[in-house]
Amino acid sequence: MTKRKIIIYDGNAPRGRNLAALLETLAADVIAASSLAGAARQALDDPEAEILIAVVGPLDGPAARLLAGLKKARPDLSVIAGTRLSDPRAAVEMIAAGCLDGAFSPDDAIGIYTAIRNEIIIKDLEQRRTLASRALRRLKLERNRSDRHNRELEEIYEATLENLMTAMDIRDIETFGHSQTVSKYTEALAKLLGDRDEQKLENLRKGALLHDIGKIAIPDAILNKPGPLSGAEWEKVRLHPSLGYGLIREIKLVPEIGNIILYHHEHYDGTGYPRGLAAEEIPREARIFAVADALDAITAHRPYRKSRDMNCARKEIIRNSGRHFDPKVVEAFCSLDLPEWEKIRYETTKQIPFIEDFFRLVRKVKK
Repeated sequence: MTKRKIIIYDGNAPRGRNLAALLETLAADVIAASSLAGAARQALDDPEAEILIAVVGPLDGPAARLLAGLKKARPDLSVIAGTRLSDPRAAVEMIAAGCLDGAFSPDDAIGIYTAIRNEIIIKDLEQRRTLASRALRRLKLERNRSDRHNRELEEIYEATLENLMTAMDIRDIETFGHSQTVSKYTEALAKLLGDRDEQKLENLRKGALLHDIGKIAIPDAILNKPGPLSGAEWEKVRLHPSLGYGLIREIKLVPEIGNIILYHHEHYDGTGYPRGLAAEEIPREARIFAVADALDAITAHRPYRKSRDMNCARKEIIRNSGRHFDPKVVEAFCSLDLPEWEKIRYETTKQIPFIEDFFRLVRKVKK
């Protein structure tokens, strides 16, 4: 990854030193500013500066205006504010308006690390996507000249998909492994319905892996909000299928992949989104995926609720047959014994590999 230049300002000197030490573990070039105005000037003067972290008081008055003006002047700069989040409305409003890229509590070392790490990952992803897109445009003109160029195109395609999958899983630690599990469920359901073509099954797997990639464009303040979403926030979340489809359609997109990404929240009775399609109007692969997604959502553990067993999942899926789910797909799901579904879950559920090292790092920096 490219070494990212980060400018930080924190009026609390000891905390600022700890913050700088934490960011240096991300292989970043960290520059500390003595004032908020100085940090803003430095960001404007240095085009290589990519992230500005400003620990400020409440997000109102001069600090909010300065950060909003800086973001307007340099939209490519990621601006992240450390502020007391007892009343998060000001921060959420600024993020929703595009004046901030994120916010964290100054004393929340995990939140700081996660916010900055996510920004670096997203910037790396954007850089790789730009390079990949340029390479793809060039290779499209040459792909018929040699088999070597065709293989190179395929390698770039696969690498881009892998980067997108990795970025999504890292951003949402709580659902890490969800995409891998629903991918296997989708493949199993397709086989139960008679699909045997290996390329088609591979496309279904990739579509399942990428189904929620549009959430990369949803602000963390909305995506990770602990309480219920407002109407405006919910409307933003409902955009993620269209955003995800738009994000990858310039890649070598095949119908099965695009249909899962765009239509995975459509309901069989027409009450879903983004287009309110019903029954056979919904592409078959999206109808298959909907049952796989529900199976994992019901049986997976979440911090805000306990997981339920496969028997509960089967009852819930059967109850929604003809409403949310295609009855034929539900019938195929019920044709496989529950221990077989348990086996698939066991084989594909993974632990977060870096979590123990991460917490050791946070504890070390806080000392």
